[in-house]
Amino acid sequence: MTISMIRERPAASAAVAIAAVGAATILGALIFQYGLGLKPCPLCLEQRYAYYFAIPLAVMVLLGDQVGASRKVLLAALVAIALGMAWNAGLGVYHAGVEWKWWAGPQECSGAIEDLGSAGGLLNQLQSITVVRCDDAAWRFLGLSLAGYNVLISLALAAVAAWAATLEWRRLRSGNF
Repeated sequence: MTISMIRERPAASAAVAIAAVGAATILGALIFQYGLGLKPCPLCLEQRYAYYFAIPLAVMVLLGDQVGASRKVLLAALVAIALGMAWNAGLGVYHAGVEWKWWAGPQECSGAIEDLGSAGGLLNQLQSITVVRCDDAAWRFLGLSLAGYNVLISLALAAVAAWAATLEWRRLRSGNF
């Protein structure tokens, strides 16, 4: 995409970026979880919800832009993505603060209990359960945990959606679409 194409079709450009970066982020989280064996805590799982919302919505914005959907609908979808990713960035800040022990995390931050099997093997199963705590960063790079990187990615995606929404709003107001 050239700069002029990005400016001419900001909704489509932002939708492509949001869907691609969002999908890469979820893929990375799944690689950490299943490939590297780092089990996510409940706050980690909750931070994925915004991506599960934003990725399909971004794809719908792209499709809507292609078929000539109402600019108002595309604008509303971009605003929803921006707000959702901004909320997610706040959740990431909260989680990072819990990891750094700046404040207490939620009491239920103990991870999901997997299938315990039959009553005879219950003791063995209970001894092998790994509790995933929200206040322990499972991985850090350059001083940031995955929650910290989620903050940066979520803020970037919120900014992209807000930028496109602003341009769409200006186009609507000027009647230039």
